[in-house]
Amino acid sequence: MSRDPSVDSRISAEDIRRRKGGVPIVCLTAYTYPVARLLDPHVDLLLVGDSVAMVLHGHATTLGASLEMMIAHGQAVMRGSAKACVVVDMPAGSYEASPVQAVASAMRIVGETGCQAVKLEGGVDMAAQIAAIVAEGIPVMGHIGLQPQSVEKDGGYKIKGRTDDNIAALLRDAEAVEKAGAFSVVIEGTMEAVAAKLTRHIPIPTIGIGASADCDGQILVTDDMVGMTIDRVPKFVKEYADLRGVIANAAARYAAEVRSRAFPGPDHVFTTTSGKDEP
Repeated sequence: MSRDPSVDSRISAEDIRRRKGGVPIVCLTAYTYPVARLLDPHVDLLLVGDSVAMVLHGHATTLGASLEMMIAHGQAVMRGSAKACVVVDMPAGSYEASPVQAVASAMRIVGETGCQAVKLEGGVDMAAQIAAIVAEGIPVMGHIGLQPQSVEKDGGYKIKGRTDDNIAALLRDAEAVEKAGAFSVVIEGTMEAVAAKLTRHIPIPTIGIGASADCDGQILVTDDMVGMTIDRVPKFVKEYADLRGVIANAAARYAAEVRSRAFPGPDHVFTTTSGKDEP
């Protein structure tokens, strides 16, 4: 059953902005209706991340995400949530060319999903795009540090903040994102002390992933957090469940019962003509 918009009382981007320095902001990714329903009561923000390209669609990187893909998953998450601030990632290729392109893509995402904000990667180099989107009344979440959409250009997933020059660049990026009007910024894959410094340096909330407990909030890919990652689990992930094992065991039991004809049993078939045992 879809949520009733008439009783919608969502957390807004401005609500998130006001959380700077307060109780840590709880964020997780969501890509589907049922997962959004399960997570919504527990989180402040749901991110429809371009990680969906890897997690659900099997691409090697987030570069496999398209605008249409993000919109479809954004619509599902909006249907499944009622409380959380929903932010949809702008996929690679949908905003980098110009502020005009960025505004058009952001307006399409918000218009077709009803989400509360969009997210894009980049600092100084994307400040104009952020400012243009914000000027149209669409809240923007920034993303600095390790930027998955730039992984090919960077030659892999490389931790940021290891050198003085890189630290200085991160500070410039954080300042640029904030001054452009972003309501918050994700800091990913960054040395702990540097992420803490960035958090103290800017007046908008920082959301850490592989960063620092001193960030104003934290986010993880939900599939990583519940133990659904099939290959290597990133260092910064804590698994709070083992759904790999649960699903594998359930599939093994199901297969055994089908092969032995133990399933379906009497409770799972229709045996009367009265219509009382409907599906």
